[in-house]
Amino acid sequence: MRGRIEKEPHVNEPIIALWGHVIFSANNRRIRELDRRNQPARFRRRAWLAFPTRTFDRMLSALCFRNAAPLIALFSGSVASAQELPRFSLPVACEVGRSCFIQNYVDADPSSSAKDYQCGSRSYDGHNGTDFRLPTMAAQRAGVDVLAAADGQVLRLRDGVEDISVREPGRAAAVKGTECGNAIIIEHPDGWQTQYCHMARGSLRVKAGDHVKAGQTIGKIGLSGLTEYAHLHFTVRHRGQVADPFAYSSPPGSCGEGQSLWQSSLRPSLAYKPRAILNSGFAAAAVPMAALEAGDVQQQQPDLASPALVAYVRGIGLKQGDVQSLILKDPSGQTLVDNRAKPLERDQAQTLLYAGARKPAAGWEQGLYQATYAVIHGGKIVLERSFDIHLQPAQ
Repeated sequence: MRGRIEKEPHVNEPIIALWGHVIFSANNRRIRELDRRNQPARFRRRAWLAFPTRTFDRMLSALCFRNAAPLIALFSGSVASAQELPRFSLPVACEVGRSCFIQNYVDADPSSSAKDYQCGSRSYDGHNGTDFRLPTMAAQRAGVDVLAAADGQVLRLRDGVEDISVREPGRAAAVKGTECGNAIIIEHPDGWQTQYCHMARGSLRVKAGDHVKAGQTIGKIGLSGLTEYAHLHFTVRHRGQVADPFAYSSPPGSCGEGQSLWQSSLRPSLAYKPRAILNSGFAAAAVPMAALEAGDVQQQQPDLASPALVAYVRGIGLKQGDVQSLILKDPSGQTLVDNRAKPLERDQAQTLLYAGARKPAAGWEQGLYQATYAVIHGGKIVLERSFDIHLQPAQ
C-alpha cells in the first residue's frame, strides 16, 4: 500500500487583525487531504467471454448478411450483462451534509490542474478518491464507523499507524510509505476494489481473507497517515484503474456526465454541492482554527457573564469572487455587527469568518441573539445559514 506523497501546503492559523467591535474574517490557504495512490492490486478477477471460433464461423456462414444483426445484438447483450456495474452503499455511518461532509472528490483533470466531476474546484491534482470529512476531532473521538461499500473479500489491510495530524512537526516524514494510514482494501466481483484510508488505529474489525457484506462495520474514521483532519478517503478501482463513483466512464473533458455507482437511494443526499458549511456557532472569544478543529469551542457556550459574543462560520469549497457576510443581532433586532468580507482572491478549501462584539458597559441583554451568514456570488446568494443563541445567566 505504498504510494507517492502529494506535497501539501499546510493550513495557516487565522489571523485576527482587529479585536473589539468587529472581528474580521480570516481565510485559510487551500487545504488538501494528503492521500495516496496505491499500487494496483496483485490479484484481479478477469471475466473473459469466449465464443468458439469454428462454431461462430459456421453460424455466420449459414446466415445471410441481413440476418447477422440479431446474432451480433445477442452477443453484445451477453457482454453488457457480464459487466453489470456495482452499486455502492455509503462507506461511513454518518449523514452527509449534517454529521459529515464531502471535502474532496476525484480529480477528473488529467493535466497538472484539477477539477471535480462537475468541473468545479472540489478536488486537487492527482486526488484519487472521495473524502468524507468529520466536522471536528471531537466527532472522531466519539467514534464514527467505516462500512463496507459492497459485498466482497478483504484483500489486505494495515493497522498500527498513529492518529496524529500531519501538521505536527516531523509527521510527514514519519508516515512516509504509510500515507494511506490504517487501511483496508476489499475485492469485489469482476475486478472491482474499494479502498478505505486514514482509519483509527486499533479500530479495524476484519482480517485479510474475511468475507464482508455491504454495510458491515470494518473500522472507524481516524487521523492516521498523511492527513490533517479526520476523514475517510474512499477510493474505487476497476481492474487497477481509479473509478469515480459519481461519474464512472465520463467522457474526457465532460462536466456532470458518466454513471453514478452509488445506490439510487443515496443520490439525493450525495447530490453535488459546490460549497458547504462545516461549522457554525457562538463563542466568548476569538476562535483559533486548532480549537475549532478539535471541537473544544462547542463545549464552551457564552452566557451573560462572557466578555464578548462571537459568531463564527467555517465554510468549505468557496470560490474566487465569493463575498461572505456575517450579521449579528441582539434580542431587540438591532444589528451589533455587520461584517462583510472582501471578495475571495482564489478558490478556498476552507474559510473561517467571524463577527463579534465586546460586552457592553451595561452588560448583555438577556434573550435571543441571532446570526445570519451568507455567501454572495455575482450578486446572488449561493449559500446561507441562520443560527442563534439564548444568552442567560451562567449555571
